[in-house]
This record gives sequence, C-alpha cells and structure tokens, in this order.
Amino acid sequence: MSSDVVLAVRGVNKTFGSVRAVDALSFSVARGTITGLLGRNGAGKTTTLRMINGIFLPDSGTIELFGTTDAAAARDRIGYLPEERGLYRKMKVIDQLLFLAEIKGHRPSDAKPRAETWLRRFDLWEKRASKLEELSKGNQQKVQLIGALLHDPEVLTLDEPMSGLDPVNVVLVRSIFKELKAEGRTILLSTHMMGEAEKMVDDIVLIHEGRTVLAGELEHVKSSFGSNTVHLAFEGDGSFLAGLPGVSSARVDTNAAELRLVPGSDPQAVLAAVVPKLRVTRFEIAAPSLEEIFIDRVGAGTVANRPAEVAS
Repeated sequence: MSSDVVLAVRGVNKTFGSVRAVDALSFSVARGTITGLLGRNGAGKTTTLRMINGIFLPDSGTIELFGTTDAAAARDRIGYLPEERGLYRKMKVIDQLLFLAEIKGHRPSDAKPRAETWLRRFDLWEKRASKLEELSKGNQQKVQLIGALLHDPEVLTLDEPMSGLDPVNVVLVRSIFKELKAEGRTILLSTHMMGEAEKMVDDIVLIHEGRTVLAGELEHVKSSFGSNTVHLAFEGDGSFLAGLPGVSSARVDTNAAELRLVPGSDPQAVLAAVVPKLRVTRFEIAAPSLEEIFIDRVGAGTVANRPAEVAS
C-alpha cells in the first residue's frame, strides 16, 4: 500500500440474509485528508464503516488500515463515531468520556486533562457532571464526538457526524475537523447531506446500493461535469425556470435555483429570459454542486450496473 494511503477498501462484499449491503466496494483514503463517503440512506455507508472498524467482517475482499488487514492491530489508532447513540444514559458526561478513553488503553488520570480541554472546546464544560439522559440530542452528539477524539486517533471514521447539531455547532465541528486535518489526521465521514459535505471534504466516494459509482478529488469530480450550471438567487416566483429554453434540468428552491444547461446553450440568454420576471440578486456560472452531481448519478433510476468512475 502506498505510504500516503492510510485506508484501502478492495472488492469488499457484505450480505445480510438475502440483502447485499455492500457489493464489490473499492476505494482508498489518503493520509491527512477529509474524505466523504456519500450516498442515500441504505446505500451501505454504515455497514462499510462498521467493517473498517472491525465490528463486521467482510464476506470477501480486504480492508487495509495502516498497511495491515488486522483490524485489532489498528483499533487504538482509529476513532469511531457510530450513527446510533452509543452512550450510557445514566452515566455522567465526564465519567463516560474517561471510560471510553480507558477502553482505548488510556488511564483516566492521563485522559482527564484532554477530556476537560475538549469539553471546553465543545461548550460542554458546564454539563460535565450531568447525566447523558439530561442532555439534548445535539449535546449528546458532541459527547460522542469527544469520545471518538479523546484517545488522539490518527484516523477518524464518523457516521453522520452533524446529526442533531444546530447551525452554530455545525460550524464549530466543521472548523474542528479542518484543524484536525491541518494536524495531519485523516477523516472519513459518512453522510447523505451533500451540501454540508461539500464545505468540508477533499475527496468523495459516492456509493449506491453498496457499490462505488463515483470517486475522486472533489474539485476534479465537479470540473469533470463541466461548467454549464447556473446558480441563481432571486426574489419572486421561480417556478417557470425549469421550462426555460436551454435548461435541461433545474432544482428550484425558495429564492434560489440551480439550472443545468443544455451543452452549447448561452447562459446570457437564460439571464435575459429571467430578468423580466424576477429580481436577480445572484447569477453565477459554475460547475454543478455536489448535490446536483449526486442527484444526476443516483437520483433517477438505478446506477447499479454503471461502472465506477474516478475523476482524474
């Protein structure tokens, strides 16, 4: 395995009864990057993370962490945030964190200063003596995040890390992830929230029905789809936008739209058709958003038989 690849998933399969949750899945994660494992609910993301962490074993294929397929050998070098709550509801926050650190081989006396630092950083210091059941969903999520960070892992595997967080805490967690990356740590995060992923990740692995359908560096992936997308912000009723000449598809929200143009169409002609009907506050020609790429690949019909692509 290349020295800059910290995780390699090669041809992994996993079935549960008659359901194939992961189907010949392959991808790699480079050291010191944030990689998004993206897909719909049920795409196989959680099963994949559980196999990476040794909770499930693949039926076939291999998973290498730090150059070894021995999950136990890598266990203390990896942090894991499960999608479901994995906390003891009657336990106090600080006791829960010290217990999680002890599981990873750290003495409570050594882990306590680090736990206190993270509690302050996540604005949970005043909640340190509270029981987990007394915390909001968002604060419970932050405790779980601290638990994944507390033993100072080289690699973080995070399943829907923004779940339950309010906008302020989303920004906080996003900034912490970027700081961890700057320290040389590696983050693999699973999410179906394309817009949020686009603000954080360096690379993406898009999976559908357990298979890789698109993978590569985010900016290369976006540029490979061309720059025939118009981003609009406006005041008024934009329901007509999808029917404009030269528009092949449109995602229209309240006061905003993303228009995919037919190749060769003139964006200025689109603007000229829009201006008489709407007050335009933003008009930008760009590569499609990650959400639009996601919808293009898996939003309509199946792509299970489509070969995976790697942007270069």
